[in-house]
Amino acid sequence: MPTTPRKPTPRRATVRAKRSSPASKTSTAARKAVQSGAPAKAPAAKKRAIAAAKPAAQALPKTKAPEVNPAKVEKIEKAEKPKKPKLVRDSYTIPKAEYQAMDALKQRATALGQPPKKSEMLRAGIMVLSGLSDAALLAALAAVPAIKTGRPKG
Repeated sequence: MPTTPRKPTPRRATVRAKRSSPASKTSTAARKAVQSGAPAKAPAAKKRAIAAAKPAAQALPKTKAPEVNPAKVEKIEKAEKPKKPKLVRDSYTIPKAEYQAMDALKQRATALGQPPKKSEMLRAGIMVLSGLSDAALLAALAAVPAIKTGRPKG
């Protein structure tokens, strides 16, 4: 029988044909054997041959993992995770001279390599004030002039 060269089929067409036809479930070796007239190998024999060729290390008996209570694992994970502090949004009235002083402090910190935000500047000031003694705190508060609260007009 003269054989004619077969046209190569596009890969996508082959994949679609394999998915749609039940005959495509046979192995390529079995299809070639049917085309050539030789008897096909049984797929089970091939699987046994592959299983015999695997290293003996995989055949070791599996050890049972220690049982862990999932509730305890969740408690441990929750205990390790630090809670985020609750944030409060507020607004303040500040004299223009003190606002410019805060801006100058921000520029000074930026020149030192750590550019802060306004809220970070206020929080740093609060930390410094909280570290003062009672007498020093009263002296610092006395140095700050009282202003009218509320929104400024104009």
